[in-house]
Amino acid sequence: MEILLNQIGKRFNFNWIFKGISYTIASGDKIVILGSNGSGKSTFLKLISGATLPSEGSIQWKLDGIPIEAERIYNRISISAPYLELIEEFTLAEHIDFHFSIKSPVGKLSRSEILALTGLKNSADRRISYFSSGMIQRVKLSLAILTDTPLLLLDEPLSNLDAQATSWYQSLIREYAGLKTVIVCSNSQKSEYEFCQKNLDIQSYRSL
Repeated sequence: MEILLNQIGKRFNFNWIFKGISYTIASGDKIVILGSNGSGKSTFLKLISGATLPSEGSIQWKLDGIPIEAERIYNRISISAPYLELIEEFTLAEHIDFHFSIKSPVGKLSRSEILALTGLKNSADRRISYFSSGMIQRVKLSLAILTDTPLLLLDEPLSNLDAQATSWYQSLIREYAGLKTVIVCSNSQKSEYEFCQKNLDIQSYRSL
């Protein structure tokens, strides 16, 4: 997935969050969006996902050189973000079945294989509402990383994860995100994005 940003900016009312971003994300790039809390990282990610529109400028998505319309980008992306909720009434197994009835898993992974990769196999029949914040983050990351899409978006992926879970996340990225275009939003927690080759500091676009 290739993404072309042309002088994009976003404002709420009369307050600009950022503006003047021109940037090309090539297919297969691994890029981190850096910035402190409130700098606009999540807003930027929502623009990239097509969930919201820029206040100025334009975004173009291309897959194998073919342009994709903004309203059709949703089925080419997978995302993990704090503002996305899981269905708490579902068990973990039910949530996996529901998610992968809509999108396909990478490498045609089976439900059993996906459960094993989450590290939560013993909680397969437990309702999400009883999961800890760390377990919920594992589920979000697993569903995003193990979905067969060309674009993977991760907003502060290590939120609520301990050191062991951090190693699990890094291993999952290495194994299953190699060919994807990956964009990570981080407030400089290097273990979230050590695999990224490029960075964009969104705070440098706040005062233009």
